[in-house]
Amino acid sequence: MVRGAPVADPDEGRVTADGPARYAAGVPGVAHALGQSVAQMGVRRSVTTLRLLNQADGFDCPGCAWPDPDPAHRSAAEFCENGAKAVAEEATLRRLTPEFFAAHPLPDLTGRSGYWLGQQGRLCEPMYRAADDDHYHPVSWDDAFRIIAAELTGLDSPDEAVFYTSGRTSNEAAFVYQLFVRAFGTNNLPDCSNMCHESSGAALTETIGIGKGSVTLDDLEQADLVLVVGQNPGTNHPRMLSTLERVKRAGGGIVAVNPLPKTSLIRFRNPQRPAGVLGRGTALADQYLQIRLNGDMALFQALSRRLLDAEAAAPGTVLDHGFLAAHTTGFDAFAEHLRTLSGDDVRRRRPRRHRARRQRDRRAGPPGTGRQEDHRVLGDGTHPARQRGGHDPEGGELPAPARQHRPAGSGGLPGARAQQHPGRPHDGHLGEDAGRVPRRPRLRVRLHPATAGWLRRRRRDPCDA
Repeated sequence: MVRGAPVADPDEGRVTADGPARYAAGVPGVAHALGQSVAQMGVRRSVTTLRLLNQADGFDCPGCAWPDPDPAHRSAAEFCENGAKAVAEEATLRRLTPEFFAAHPLPDLTGRSGYWLGQQGRLCEPMYRAADDDHYHPVSWDDAFRIIAAELTGLDSPDEAVFYTSGRTSNEAAFVYQLFVRAFGTNNLPDCSNMCHESSGAALTETIGIGKGSVTLDDLEQADLVLVVGQNPGTNHPRMLSTLERVKRAGGGIVAVNPLPKTSLIRFRNPQRPAGVLGRGTALADQYLQIRLNGDMALFQALSRRLLDAEAAAPGTVLDHGFLAAHTTGFDAFAEHLRTLSGDDVRRRRPRRHRARRQRDRRAGPPGTGRQEDHRVLGDGTHPARQRGGHDPEGGELPAPARQHRPAGSGGLPGARAQQHPGRPHDGHLGEDAGRVPRRPRLRVRLHPATAGWLRRRRRDPCDA
């Protein structure tokens, strides 16, 4: 049964806080997603819409930018709770009529939350507000195109116009849209990914030469170690949890770094697996480094210093000197900076509370050392100063987190790349100058015998703890 739109914003004064959840997703997540879908789309529309979500013959989810597996490996329900709610808001049966805008002048609408506005329904016709009016009024499509054309042709240059697109724009619509904009004479095509990824794009350009994340789903699932830094997959992109579960089942390790403990990175109950419905689910993070704000730079310097120390103890077994010579610049200066650091320096910059939570004892395993993994994926969702390295509050340049890949030569290997925070969808067809660049050639490596032995032991260790 479709419910009507909310009359008022949620009363934040009635919000209560319980203790931390013991797991993420599971049957409660499914129930909540279906409830939201039925409330806006009804039963029949919910079934016909959700069964096509993220399928080869269907449509991409507007909820986040998490990639889809190959068609042969997709499940029948290839979506998460967030995706179901996002689709429900797009495919809702609620409608915004002229009566709605007559009852709500612009000052009222600007005082409403984005949640309330999104819950009201979909536009049925073009709406226009004149400069001296505080209400939107319906206009015909011909009038709408005439108003737009008059504004565009009145500009001194096409470059004075900016054509924004959101993550809710389909790839097909974005492709046609950018053709129109380029025919008009400009490529001012910012999209939502500029807002989401400007910081990480700048950092990755400085560090690996390209401004886009190079990781694929296959890379993640082949990784020996995945570092999840400053991300909360359970809230922002829950489909990542299924991939992290597959990492664990394949024998990989996961280290989470975040000032706040995120339940989704501690234990995940996959509702599409019997263990997620009837059992305790999968323990994800082998170690949870609960650092304080701004402690990540000290952490990555400490990890990089440990790589240098391990190389000094066993020359030729840790650093890939051929990779460093062929594909990097400035490593000697970076290494010299690390050698000048003492343990007191790092501890002084590090947060007072630096706690590692372990799901099980792995003191002899790579997640605790950061050096034996030939295949690592670094997913960083931190803010601009952290992404680019920035300045230490106590003076001096700090290395960007992505540089952690460099010394061991794992930056471009299958199963070892840099991942951007996959917050909102990208508009994938805005053109080459808005997007894609080739990856550097893949390198072949052979696992260190200690790493291979550790992986064999890990594959005998069930992840359904």
